[in-house]
Amino acid sequence: MKTVKIVNETRGSVLAEEALLATGFWTRLRGLLGRPEPEDGGGLVLDPCKSVHMWGMRYSLDVLFSDPQDCVVALEEGLAPWQVSRHIKSARRAIELPVGTIQKTETKIGDKLVFDLGGMQ
Repeated sequence: MKTVKIVNETRGSVLAEEALLATGFWTRLRGLLGRPEPEDGGGLVLDPCKSVHMWGMRYSLDVLFSDPQDCVVALEEGLAPWQVSRHIKSARRAIELPVGTIQKTETKIGDKLVFDLGGMQ
């Protein structure tokens, strides 16, 4: 899988140095299931995605959703195993990150994100 760097342009902070990029049906369906908990600087971008589930997961995640203009439209801090996020109608992508990333980077709804990978738009 390819990786992408995610920067919160509004806050001047890095959400992930190397987040895995899941764009196919099977890679999005699997997500992080069966993978080790992402370390700081890691994560997963699900594109397209309007909701995530934590079925079968062994750890919690911070999840944020961005719209087609790469603005944050929803945040889920510490989504626990076996939970399901809200369905975010305006979302294009879901970004799964280690717990504490949203708080540490002070990410808020409306923040502009930059995805550093050619051709992802």
